[in-house]
Amino acid sequence: MDAYLENTFIAANEKTQYDTYAKNLLSQKDILSHILLATVDEFHGMKPEDVEACIEGEIFVSSVPVDPGLTNAVPAGAGNHIAGLNTVQEENQEGLIIYDILFYVRMKDGLSQMIIDLEPQRQMESGYDVLNRAIFYASRLISSQKERDFTGQNFNDMKRVYTIFICMNMKDCIWNYIHLTNDALLSDYNWKGKLDLLNIVLLGLPNGTPKRGDRHRLHRLLGALFSVDLSGAERIEILEKEYNMAEDSNCSREVLKMSGLGQGIFDLGMERGMKRGIEQGVAQGVAQGMAQGIAQGELSKAHEMAVKLYAKGWNAGEIAQLLNYGIDQVYDWLAGGRASEKGAQ
Repeated sequence: MDAYLENTFIAANEKTQYDTYAKNLLSQKDILSHILLATVDEFHGMKPEDVEACIEGEIFVSSVPVDPGLTNAVPAGAGNHIAGLNTVQEENQEGLIIYDILFYVRMKDGLSQMIIDLEPQRQMESGYDVLNRAIFYASRLISSQKERDFTGQNFNDMKRVYTIFICMNMKDCIWNYIHLTNDALLSDYNWKGKLDLLNIVLLGLPNGTPKRGDRHRLHRLLGALFSVDLSGAERIEILEKEYNMAEDSNCSREVLKMSGLGQGIFDLGMERGMKRGIEQGVAQGVAQGMAQGIAQGELSKAHEMAVKLYAKGWNAGEIAQLLNYGIDQVYDWLAGGRASEKGAQ
């Protein structure tokens, strides 16, 4: 197993809300599509898969500085021409403020774009007000567009920006939308321009998982990702049944990493196995039936997951260590397809 995956498991056993792992999850397009669908008016009423198709280019995770003068990349000898967003390697980030998740989205007209900044916060900072920070981030997204997204004084070419803060460990489900308004104090004049350029969304996420319902649909999704009261299997079940995400999707894989896949993956299988065992116990004895049901549920779930992981490119050793089964058992599950690999080892 590679060092990154191993370290992910170590951290997950301690706590699943570390910022790094939150960013890995939230940067998955099938998660981003649901967040955009709920928070950006442009996408209201669309299907998640259609919103996902609007996400363009690279999703920058903890690599683009917020600091003035550092957000854009300027090639040597290029004069005022901006090449694009500047990225900074982790070892060079000391002292810099970095956008957590930053990406472009194509709007429904197929022509215009908007810029989305997503900021997960494990806890509220005491040294400043989060709204002030959000305003600074959104303002930088506006001002940094000059010579990158528009040139000279072509201010009509500015793109809409959304800064979305997700603050965990709150007391309740919270959702605020902060944007520009136009109050006519003397005469009513229609000033030309776009009031919708700067948008801030502040989401508060409680420790528990909200109950199912349209009102809390977005918060329930985020709760399924980060709440500490759910097992890996329970998280996956919510994603599958309520948000139509495949169990072998990238998002589900990240959830399982965070939840301790070695144990959490079997929770759902064990529950189903116990149900089958109880049914069999009518004829064979409840105790024996439950034991058999649990064992069959574990084995069936592990077999299914092993095949899916292999299709995703995992090797036999990684699968065996991840699922806590012997490598020979993994080879048996994968029947024939592993013959050459086993021989090589």
